[in-house]
Amino acid sequence: MKRANPLRLFRSNDTAPRLLRRKLPLEAEVLGIVTIVLTVFGQLMVYSASSAYAMTHSEFNFDSLYFIKTGLLYTVIGVALMVGLVFVPAGWLRRFAPVVFIVALIGLVAVKVPGIGVTANGAARWLALGPITIQPSEFAKIGTLVIVAAMLTTKKRPPENVREILMPIGLVVGIVCALIMVQPDLGTTIAICIMVLALLVVAGTKKLLLAKLISAGMLLGALLVYAAPYRRDRIFAFLDPWGQSADGAYQVVQSMIAIGSGGIFGAGLGSSVQKVNFLPEAHTDMIFAVIGEELGLVGSIAIIGLFAVFAWAGYTIAMRTADPFQRLLAAGATALIVGQAIVNLGAVMGILPLTGIPLPLISYGSSSRIVVLALVGMLIAISREPQMLPQIKRTRAPGPTPDGPAPRATRRRAATNVG
Repeated sequence: MKRANPLRLFRSNDTAPRLLRRKLPLEAEVLGIVTIVLTVFGQLMVYSASSAYAMTHSEFNFDSLYFIKTGLLYTVIGVALMVGLVFVPAGWLRRFAPVVFIVALIGLVAVKVPGIGVTANGAARWLALGPITIQPSEFAKIGTLVIVAAMLTTKKRPPENVREILMPIGLVVGIVCALIMVQPDLGTTIAICIMVLALLVVAGTKKLLLAKLISAGMLLGALLVYAAPYRRDRIFAFLDPWGQSADGAYQVVQSMIAIGSGGIFGAGLGSSVQKVNFLPEAHTDMIFAVIGEELGLVGSIAIIGLFAVFAWAGYTIAMRTADPFQRLLAAGATALIVGQAIVNLGAVMGILPLTGIPLPLISYGSSSRIVVLALVGMLIAISREPQMLPQIKRTRAPGPTPDGPAPRATRRRAATNVG
C-alpha cells in the first residue's frame, strides 16, 4: 500500500496562509509609500499654514502648535486603523456591510440631536465624543461604499435601466445624501456621488444609462445650488472671480494670488504672506494655495504627481483582483480619494467652484484623515488576497479549459502526437 506523502499534504493545506504571508505587490507598496509621504507632508504644511493663525487667537490658547497637536492625534488613530485593516480579510466587509451602513446612518441622524451634535458656522456636522470631535458624514462615505458594492455584487450583473438603479441603490444613496444635505454639506454629497458613479462604471453599467444619471444629477445639483444664496454666490464667484473679489470670490482670488506669488520654486517653506491675514481656511480647504506660494510650481506639480501615482496604484489593485466585491470596493475607495483631490485642487486653482472638500491627507481634518487612512488599509488588504496572485501554470494534457476549448495550436499538436 502506497503511503501518503505528509509533506505534500502540508503544502496543500498551507496554501492559503502562504498566500496571505506573501510579499506585497508593487502597487500596494507604492500606495503605502505615497500615503506615508502625503501624510507626513500634510502635517508639515498644516503647521506652516496654521501656526500664525493659532498664535494670534485666544480660542487656541495662542499656541502655534495647536493644530499640529490635534492633527497628530487623529493621524495616529488613522494609521492604527489602517494597519489593523491591512490584516483583516477584505471579504469580511461584505458580511458586515449592513451593520457598517446602519451605524453610519445613526451618526448622520445624531448630529441633529441637541446635546450630542455640535453646530459651527451654521452647520450641524459634528459629534462630540469626550475630548474628540468626529464628522459622521465622513464615515458615511465608507458605509455607502460597502453597501453599494455589496448590492452590485449580489445582482450578479450591472443595472440595465433607471428603475434597477433607483431600487435599491438610488434609495440608499438618496437617504444618505438627504441626511448630509440637511446639515448642510454639499461637498460631501458630491464626493459620495462621484464614488457611486465610479462603482457603476466598474460594475459595467451601460454608457447611455450613465449619461442619463449624470444629466439628472447635474440638474438636481443646479436646483440645490439655486436654493441656497451662498451656493449661488460661489457659482458667480467661479464665473467672474475678479469682478466679485470683494464679495463671494474673495477666497478664490486670494488663493490665486498666493499660487501666482510662488513662481517656479516658491517663497520658501513657512514664508507665505497670504496665510497670515488674507487667505481664509488656509490650513483646511485652501492649503494647496499655501503649498503653491511656499513651494512654487515645482512643489505643486510634485503633489499632483503623488495623487496621480496614488490613482494608478489604487486602480491597479482594483483591476487585478478576481473577486467582484473587492474590485468594486477598491475602485470606489480610489475614486473617492482621488476624486476629492481633483475637486479640491480645481477649486483652489479657480478651475472648479468651491465646494468645501478638503485635500486628502494634507488638509487639516480629523475625520477626513481617519477615513482616508482606513480606505488605504482596505486597499492594501485587498492586494494581499489570494486572488491577486498570478495564476500558476499547470502541466497537463491538452484539452478544454474552464475558459473554453484549448487553443487551436495546442489541439493540432495533440492530434499530431496521437497520430
